[in-house]
Order: sequence, then structure tokens, then C-alpha cells
Amino acid sequence: MTNTLVIIGHPTAGSFNHALAEQYATGLRAASVDASEVRVIDLAEREFDLLPAARGDLRAPDGDTSHLEPRIRAFIDDVAWADHLVFFFPQWWGTYPAVLKAFLDRAILSGTAFTYGRGQISTRLLEGKTARIVMTMDSPIAWNRFVYRNAAETSLKRATLGYCGVRTIGITRLTPVRFSTPEKRAAWLEQVRRVGATDASRGRRRQPAVAAASAH
Repeated sequence: MTNTLVIIGHPTAGSFNHALAEQYATGLRAASVDASEVRVIDLAEREFDLLPAARGDLRAPDGDTSHLEPRIRAFIDDVAWADHLVFFFPQWWGTYPAVLKAFLDRAILSGTAFTYGRGQISTRLLEGKTARIVMTMDSPIAWNRFVYRNAAETSLKRATLGYCGVRTIGITRLTPVRFSTPEKRAAWLEQVRRVGATDASRGRRRQPAVAAASAH
């Protein structure tokens, strides 16, 4: 199994997104994933300054993070450690909560995640990593696609992860949550548990390819 970093982008502890993340981790564990191969960043508990104190806090020249606060350095180290990143968040106002946006602003930096190239082309420092997005919302999927233009997932998948070289392998959209029944939520929890087990299996299948590549 590859190293998996679970990022819970809900600002309130005990949310349904937290329950979904736990079920995803349960799926990983059921597939015999070692606990050392899974890390969780719970943004409801991992307090950090949402606003940078200075412009320099948004950069890491030549990969140097020594000027950043320890919690931000820990975020950056977790992202570097991970082979697979999994984002859980609710869609609010057509995109994701401010705490997740702040995490991206503070932890996905020029110098550690990408470097600027010519024009719009970046040097992608996170190349080879994969990601999965699990999002809850109340909007119907068709409305989200044609009216909101899939704003939350598009910005995260393309403008952030893709720009840094991370390939998103799947997006799970759970909707509508607001009027969902306990039975429906239980089904969603089971669905996400199975996704975790699938990702664990995918990680195991990737291991021989990684070993073979390292032999060249």
C-alpha cells in the first residue's frame, strides 16, 4: 500500500464528513493497510493561522520551509510523504469551506509543490502522486454541473492538484445531504468504506511497478 494522507476539510468536529473519512480509513484497514501508512489532517482540530503574516509565507524558495510556522511545515511534510491524498469536504457556496482553502494556500507552495515556468506552464513537483475527492452537497448533480460548473471539484482537481502534478483518480459526490435519511447516510458510509478498500488494493497493485521503475 502507498502512503495515504486523509484531509478532512470541514471546520466543525464530528461532522458527517468526519464519519465518511473514518469509514474510508476503515476500508483501508480492512485491506490490511498498516497504520503507519495512513495519516489524517483534521482541519477542525489542527489549528493554524488562516491568514499568512507576510507574503513570504506563501513561498518556499528552493524548498526551504524554515521560515514557516511549525504547523505549516508539518502540513508540507505530510503532503511530501504521501503517495495518495484524499480530500473530504462539504460544498458550501459552490466550493469548499474556507479552512480547506486556507490549507491549500498555506501548504501547497511554490518551491515545494511547484515552481513557476514560462507562461502558464509549471514545473510539477508533486508528479506521481494521486488524489481522490469525496464531497457532500445539497445541489443535484446536474445543477452542480450546469449551473455551478462543478466549481469545487474543478478548482481542486485542475487549478491546484493538477497544476502541481497530482492526478485525481476519482470523485465521489454524495447528494442531497440535507434531507437524507439515516438509511441513505448509512449507504453512503458503506460506499466510502468500499472506496477505501479499492484504493488500498490499487496501492498494492502499484508496488511492483514502482519497484521495477526503481531498478532502471
